[in-house]
Amino acid sequence: MVLWARPGRDEDEQVLVRRLSRARKAPRDVVMRARMVELSWSGLRVPAIAVELGCSQKTVRCWLHCFNRLGLQGLEDLGGQGRKRRITEEERSRVISLVKAVPPGRLRWEPVGELWAFDESGPAEWTLDSLAAAARAEGIEVGRSQVRRILLAEGVRWRRTRSWMRSKDPDFVPKGRGSSASTPTRPTT
Repeated sequence: MVLWARPGRDEDEQVLVRRLSRARKAPRDVVMRARMVELSWSGLRVPAIAVELGCSQKTVRCWLHCFNRLGLQGLEDLGGQGRKRRITEEERSRVISLVKAVPPGRLRWEPVGELWAFDESGPAEWTLDSLAAAARAEGIEVGRSQVRRILLAEGVRWRRTRSWMRSKDPDFVPKGRGSSASTPTRPTT
């Protein structure tokens, strides 16, 4: 069976397809699909179009069918392609919220002045491994690399900056309040 691109619905659609087939700033795939339609309008059959554009006959048939069915929208990329997400948006936001929570092994001051940790065997600082383990403990099946991709995509920092006021030594006494800015700034010359 011979497949042809349907004629343009109106003069505007034909002009747009011809303009799109010669566009330099449009996506390459869309330009190639518009070229398929234009070559079909000029009388070439599917095998000749495939040879002309350097693609398979199956590809030409697929895009001619899409154009016949949807018009110009049929030349755009098909939605829903690619791998589906393994975790939901709610699970992603729960992974992100873990970073804001205090790690279970971090030492805190009790009101009576003693240091304590919620879970002494837990991590004192968040790392990608500890975040992935905490997410798995909450029932989210996620790996270290996926936690990293999620946090990078959202722009969330999971590392704390090192400070001279903190130490992993349990006998360490933290410094008091920082000094005030009592020294005036120098005037610029």
